[in-house]
Amino acid sequence: MALTIFILRLAVCILAFPMYLLDFLGLWNWICKQWFPYFLARLTVMYNKQMESKKQELFSNLREFTGPSGKLSLLELGCGTGANFKFYPSGCQVTCVDPNPNFEKFLIKSIAQNRHLQFERFIVAAGENMHQVASGSMDVVVCTLVLCSVKNQEQILQEVCRVLRPVSVGMRRALFNRAQISAIPWAATRQASLSFTVSRSLLKLMSIESVIPSNHLILCHSLLLQSFPASGSLLISQLFTSAG
Repeated sequence: MALTIFILRLAVCILAFPMYLLDFLGLWNWICKQWFPYFLARLTVMYNKQMESKKQELFSNLREFTGPSGKLSLLELGCGTGANFKFYPSGCQVTCVDPNPNFEKFLIKSIAQNRHLQFERFIVAAGENMHQVASGSMDVVVCTLVLCSVKNQEQILQEVCRVLRPVSVGMRRALFNRAQISAIPWAATRQASLSFTVSRSLLKLMSIESVIPSNHLILCHSLLLQSFPASGSLLISQLFTSAG
């Protein structure tokens, strides 16, 4: 068994050697930023076909969180190519954040295909530091299939809390009682395995008044591509909302 493991590890190292070399030369990150948007654009088409009904369910109640202005302000964190745009309600004001500037041209194409949205701007920034987004300026923050690859989950959640529109403490508690924490089948992916960790971080943040004095986070269904027939695991969603 030890010999088998050693051989498998050696095979993986040999296969991965070109990537390690490119990373050592400082080229791997550049290549990923250049080509990943093209890969994701193709993947998005297949993913949305598989998950269309789930996404429609997840985003079906977004209008409930419309702010006093009468328009829904939505921030998508890790927007990629705009895979979620078609599921947002008409008139939604969308601001996108992604650390990869090469997604912009794909976002422009996606916005052109989703004329029902009002595109505000594309911000090149990491989710851990969204200083370009004003505090209390968003009704909804959407983050799908992103938290598995960030450097600091808790810092991102703190930023989410900061940009969400404030509500009263009483309203926050009332809405939290309505939170949809669902026991649904989950996939054997790193994204799913992080769900419990992220949910604990969220609940920890919500329990500290000094961290989020007047924000509310609603937990909804997670979106997963493949699932097992049965599972009792609780999943945290990546849709964060604030309602007034």
